[in-house]
Amino acid sequence: MAIQNPPVSQTRSFSTVFLIEMWERFGFYGMQVLMVTYMIKKLGFVDTRSNLVWGAAAALIYVTPAIGGWVGDKLIGTRRTMRMGAIVLMLGYALLWIPTESASFLYFSLGVIIVGNGMFKPNAGNLVRKIYEGDDTKIDSAFTIYYMAVNIGSTISMLLTPWIRDYVGQRYGDDWGWHTAFGACAVGLALGLINYALMSRTLAHIGSPADDKRVDLKKLAGVLGAGVVLVFVSAFILQNEAVARVCVYAAGVVILGIFIHLIRSSHRDERAGLSAALVLTVQTIFFFIFYQQMSTSLNLFAQKNVNLDFSLFGWHIFTWIPEQFQSLNAIWIVALSPVLVLIYNSLGRVGKDISVAAKFAWGFGAVAAGFFIYGVGARWAVDGQVSSWIMVWGYGLYSLGELLVSGLGLAMIARYVPARMGGFMMGAYYVASGISQYLGSVVANYAHIPEGLTDPVKSLDIYTSLFNKLGLVGVGCTVIAVAVLPLMNRLSASHSDVATNHDPLPASRSEEGYDTPAP
Repeated sequence: MAIQNPPVSQTRSFSTVFLIEMWERFGFYGMQVLMVTYMIKKLGFVDTRSNLVWGAAAALIYVTPAIGGWVGDKLIGTRRTMRMGAIVLMLGYALLWIPTESASFLYFSLGVIIVGNGMFKPNAGNLVRKIYEGDDTKIDSAFTIYYMAVNIGSTISMLLTPWIRDYVGQRYGDDWGWHTAFGACAVGLALGLINYALMSRTLAHIGSPADDKRVDLKKLAGVLGAGVVLVFVSAFILQNEAVARVCVYAAGVVILGIFIHLIRSSHRDERAGLSAALVLTVQTIFFFIFYQQMSTSLNLFAQKNVNLDFSLFGWHIFTWIPEQFQSLNAIWIVALSPVLVLIYNSLGRVGKDISVAAKFAWGFGAVAAGFFIYGVGARWAVDGQVSSWIMVWGYGLYSLGELLVSGLGLAMIARYVPARMGGFMMGAYYVASGISQYLGSVVANYAHIPEGLTDPVKSLDIYTSLFNKLGLVGVGCTVIAVAVLPLMNRLSASHSDVATNHDPLPASRSEEGYDTPAP
């Protein structure tokens, strides 16, 4: 809740949230980049099991923010919930620091991380929105900078934690290498919390109404108790594949049913916007299936079938660790975001804005091309290994697709959904995204490498077969997106007419600033 004449500048308040978010993303992506290979190499999981465990964790990570945002707004306050979430996340990473190879302990640690993430993510983004509430001239720039912070933190950690694992492992043993790398995530978040404590007064005037009241101990106890229960529920889901599958598919049926019910029961003037939102949400789900390949099939592909040396014109530049290739996504996002913002603004000035539906079509085309690049690169593979530059360009196209599809997902909800349903539909969008994360892991398992197969030429065929099929699916998504463009334009025009001739919808901003570049 912003008040007039705040005691500190917007920039200083923003910097406080910016820095804690950067450190939080440092911890999260530093953990994510190692998790699938950790389960395979240290816990002895087969690739299919590790993919599905991480897919279930990713699904829960996307679902819990819908709960955490409500807790911050209604129960204990946005600032308090964000800080509590950061502390819980730090504890989750610290648990991974403990040198044990117990699968049950891993599930419990991931459960703690899931709960902490759900408390932190939505409330950090909400604070940025509240800092610039009513100041439309600055909020887009603020979210763009905020988005860059996410990718700066994640880039550094995705490059650093694999290096820490190898460096410490070579000197003190493999066990300490893995767990020290996870510990670095906890240390990073501890630094972020210390910095936040020093700067927290800059946010004293920002937050939800609950932040301005003394802590209700009963509500706080209820939140903590529910959090502990959710940790164990999450751990149970992660270690039971059948339960995870039932939860995911049931959630999909519920979300679809809710959309259909809302469209049928809403006012006639609202149906066009809701129908457009449904079509674009389904397309977004398909995108996240592609997205989940980064930490699963593409990660394992880099382990077995990518030449780790970067050379240019015969000169050796550097050598990467396989997991570090995942940082290419964040690097490309940082590079491409300002370019797209410039293009959008330039087209807007001449009245030639690209519709959200058209951007989705372009995005799927980019993703399809990215996956085909891996297949093409395999034609010039040497002893079953493709050039590291193939990964660079594949990730580049893939990241462009992310900006055009995923980056506009919540902006689409804000644009097409009636304001009275906005909060609920934002939560439904998160749940739908979580479902597709799990489905992405199911898809990644089509590139299962049989136990004992060590020939890189054969594993190359298995991985590129999956990537080529994903490229074909991407082409299919592009064709469908182009085919429905006339329908989407009609729905959008109908929705726009209603908004113009009736009470306009209030301005709404993305709740996922960490994952949404400013349009």
